[in-house]
Amino acid sequence: MFDQTVYCRRRAVLKDRLRNGLVLLPGNSQSPVNFADNPYPFRQDSSFLYYCGLNQPDCFLVIDIDNDRETLYGTEPSLNDIIWTGPVPSLGERAASAGIHATDSWNHLAVAIQAAGADRRPIHYLPAYRPDQLLILSGLMAVSTERINTGASLDFIRAVVDQRSVKTPDEITEIEFALGVSRNLFLTAMKHRKAENNAVSLAGHLEGIVKSAGCRFAFPPILTTRGEILHCQPDNQPFHSGALLLMDMGAESREGYASDVTRTVPMDGHFSPRQRAIYEIVLAAQKAVISQAKPGIRFMDLHLLAATTMCEGLRDIGLMRGAAEDAVQAGAHALFFPHGLGHMLGLDVHDMESLGEDNVGYDAETTRSVQFGLAALRLARRLEADFVVTVEPGIYFIPALIDQWRQEGRWSSFIAFDKLAPFRRFGGVRIEDVVHIKPEGGRILGPVIPKSVATVEAACTA
Repeated sequence: MFDQTVYCRRRAVLKDRLRNGLVLLPGNSQSPVNFADNPYPFRQDSSFLYYCGLNQPDCFLVIDIDNDRETLYGTEPSLNDIIWTGPVPSLGERAASAGIHATDSWNHLAVAIQAAGADRRPIHYLPAYRPDQLLILSGLMAVSTERINTGASLDFIRAVVDQRSVKTPDEITEIEFALGVSRNLFLTAMKHRKAENNAVSLAGHLEGIVKSAGCRFAFPPILTTRGEILHCQPDNQPFHSGALLLMDMGAESREGYASDVTRTVPMDGHFSPRQRAIYEIVLAAQKAVISQAKPGIRFMDLHLLAATTMCEGLRDIGLMRGAAEDAVQAGAHALFFPHGLGHMLGLDVHDMESLGEDNVGYDAETTRSVQFGLAALRLARRLEADFVVTVEPGIYFIPALIDQWRQEGRWSSFIAFDKLAPFRRFGGVRIEDVVHIKPEGGRILGPVIPKSVATVEAACTA
């Protein structure tokens, strides 16, 4: 964890923002696979991690703003715990490491919250996303699990979003560490893609790299020659010659910060002319976006720039027609680019998504579109200095979507449906990097991961 002063400062900012009431920050509990002593690997709640840094289960922080008191609730390790796990820090030692001066047992937690409720003091909590959190908050607040999230504090949500969106140098260092692990993942995958020859085997090879770095995958890796399936999970079907291998992977640093990178590489080591043409269009769109990324620009406008750039490229090779700007305004580009340009990244790979996409990626100025494709944009608001975002344009050939739009006659003035038949088994191309928004513009974080046609082909044939 970071130095305790980091967490003390974060909590002080939060208290100043909320001004009064009680703040509830539940940590996560162990989640059993099939019985209590066989749990899934533990992952702490990201907001609890942000304000406390404590990576142990069954902790609960209460911040009493009115009385300027912070209390960590939990249980002391028992002799049985020590027998099975060895010496572990006491509750007081854990609290002290985060700059928290008071501790108490779980038995007293409900009493403190009930007393605040009886005094009609505001009680701030975030929406729960796990069943154990729902049950705990439901019991503490005496509200049904079906209704508990309706009482989540919008002021608290907005305060967390404002704080966690702006990354400090320490956080950037953690993200770049995770990106260093990502570079090893991609170089290994490019080298061993044919030897492993299926996604399950390749994912197993890569997991050893992540674990040897003391990390974990930030999300289940996407390794597929079915790139038109946006989140295709690994299976044991053999990779086929002549295909494109789309790899979307991220590591999570020891402090919980994520990386998220996508590369698309030729299984045979060299792009075919058709593959290269599509790849170069996507790469040009990504470069155009990153060159324009800076504080004050709306991410939605960067998304539209990527879409326009790709429409121009598709028009140049005969797959679209007409003015690219008109095609994008109509939504015709979404046949090939049905997802958003990117998202916030930090302690979550889709940072703070549990707080609600609209709370994180939108604001009073920028509201969510209802247009197909554009509606999927997770982040649309204006960028600010020290935001960290992903930039991931893509072009996909999805047979079911092509067939539906052609049958409906949708956007036939912009889309050359008669030219798409040779692309039905093409798959897709996506290229993604993590970008730090600095006052002077966007900077790609982490070590260089091959991305140009020449460097990708070189890595695949090394």
